[in-house]
Amino acid sequence: MHVTEVIKKPVLTEKTYLGHADGTYTFIVDRRANKTQIKKTFEEIFEVKVKSVRTLNYDGKAKRLGRFEGKTNNYKKAVITLKDGEQLDILNDL
Repeated sequence: MHVTEVIKKPVLTEKTYLGHADGTYTFIVDRRANKTQIKKTFEEIFEVKVKSVRTLNYDGKAKRLGRFEGKTNNYKKAVITLKDGEQLDILNDL
């Protein structure tokens, strides 16, 4: 898997913003990526040292729009904790 395919986008919510003070960042990642791939890619792209990676797999929810039924996409979320003294400046400026 190529480096640009692993991390898709950040999760920007009130709860994740509170984690930025502790050096914890949340991203949507490719469902096929494992923890070591996520860690290696994150360190390569953002040039910071990663302490730990926690992953969560989510199944899509069933949705209806009138008579049409479907479901939202499945996705994988990674909670990345940086080592002490490290900070990700890109998301802190938002």
